[in-house]
Amino acid sequence: MTKKPVETTSSAATLSAARSFTRRTLLKSAALAGAATVGGPYLLRRAWAQSGELKIFAWSGYISDEMLADFKSKTGITATYTPYGDQGEALNQLRATGGAGFDLIQPTVDRVPEFVAQEVLQPLDENKINWDGCIESAVTGSETRGGVVDGRRYVAPSDWGTEALAFDSTVAPLEYGKASYGDLWNPDYAGQVTLRGHSGLVGIGLWLEAEGRLPHPMIDSFKSEEIMRANYDVILQTAIENKDKIGQFWANENEAQAAFRTNGCVIGQTWDGTAATLRKEGLPIRYLAPKEGALTWLEGFSITKGAENVEAAYAWINWYYTPEAGAMYTRHSGYNTTAKGAEEFLPEDAKTFFAEAYPGDALDKLWWWPVQESWFVSARNEYQDRFLSA
Repeated sequence: MTKKPVETTSSAATLSAARSFTRRTLLKSAALAGAATVGGPYLLRRAWAQSGELKIFAWSGYISDEMLADFKSKTGITATYTPYGDQGEALNQLRATGGAGFDLIQPTVDRVPEFVAQEVLQPLDENKINWDGCIESAVTGSETRGGVVDGRRYVAPSDWGTEALAFDSTVAPLEYGKASYGDLWNPDYAGQVTLRGHSGLVGIGLWLEAEGRLPHPMIDSFKSEEIMRANYDVILQTAIENKDKIGQFWANENEAQAAFRTNGCVIGQTWDGTAATLRKEGLPIRYLAPKEGALTWLEGFSITKGAENVEAAYAWINWYYTPEAGAMYTRHSGYNTTAKGAEEFLPEDAKTFFAEAYPGDALDKLWWWPVQESWFVSARNEYQDRFLSA
């Protein structure tokens, strides 16, 4: 079933699109309860008293100098930021140190149970967090997607984003309602496609499922290894048959951007932030949810087991849950903050990007990553390696 593409050009329409998401989605829970007046005293009463340091370990491209400076001006705490390109890398580093070396990390919520199983995180003291500053649906939705393990919360939701279709609109024009993960394998784009190994396989799976060519629903791949392998055997065969279409694999943000910027790719399956950054540079890159649904993730802040600056970590979370801080994050990273009221501080181009990426019923068709347990991650990496080495 398809719908005609929806054109949204006026500033009023794009503002409505951006606001409507915070009110009705994430996980389709209760409506957003008004604009945030995030209590300054709540944030400051601990922070000014301690005036220490904070060591942040987060995704590459997520934290800006502006954010670090603003946090220090509000709290007196000096935060340092160490980036990583893949959370498997982050988990391995924390596992090697027993969860020490950093105070705050930023995993995707679906991977939190794996971090907990490796004993590198500590449960959050929810009484120290100003939850009124966070979109309610992100708080409640994260409970069932990995944020709460054995009745204890380990993550404070920070942002959400998608992985869908990025494309050069002058070479590979796509139209909402028709655009599909299958478009990546159009012979017209041979040698000019970019994607990440393991999530690219999921995109292929959703395409095959929509065409009735997968033995089980794609979502069931996360329920048992038997079902997963039955699906992935079919997915891998299709992937290998089309591998000659790929110009470059990417594993992190910098590589995904370089695929379009310097390495000749015209279409790919990337994060929304990748396309947003390239568009800011003036490149004709657009971003669009395919008809099968954009792969959607939720991330959050977690405190490491060996954190030395625990109160500073809570101060960061509460600072982040202010409209101004959340907007800084979105302007810098291109991803959607969970801080209430942040949309009021976003520039018009960010609202336009959002509306063009998710027109029509795209927000109702988001494909949320389920919890990825250790057995699944191990098996998916096996299939990814077979794909990359084929």
